[in-house]
Amino acid sequence: MRAIVQRINRCALSVDGKQISSCGFGYLVLVGFTQGDTREQADYIVRRIVNMRIFRDGEGKLNLSLADVGGQVMCVSNFTIYADPSTGRRPNFAHALAHDEALPLYEYTVNKFKELLGECAQGAFGEHMHLDCDLDGPVTVVFEK
Repeated sequence: MRAIVQRINRCALSVDGKQISSCGFGYLVLVGFTQGDTREQADYIVRRIVNMRIFRDGEGKLNLSLADVGGQVMCVSNFTIYADPSTGRRPNFAHALAHDEALPLYEYTVNKFKELLGECAQGAFGEHMHLDCDLDGPVTVVFEK
């Protein structure tokens, strides 16, 4: 499982020109899954993301977590983070978990964020989405388990 976390001021997600989800200050989390990924890995990564300290404290140091600042999460499935661009001009997506196998893990991941934070904005699994985000920093962290 991979998760790319970007600190944001806000994010809105649209499908076919219609906004379906949004969140404020917090994280945009792009998640992808590969063969052998489990709920236990999702538990670990979600807990790490929620408790990661990359928000500024009163002294300007990256010392506060999402929970500390009352931040929100937009969790979006993204199979392309398992792309292998090492050969040819078209990336190989063979390492990304198939749609039917990835969907339950994505739903579990979203529900884990909801369990820990009370809410979680989410994308439309398998759809072509448009994200309108205001990145903060920018601060980007990659998780893999």
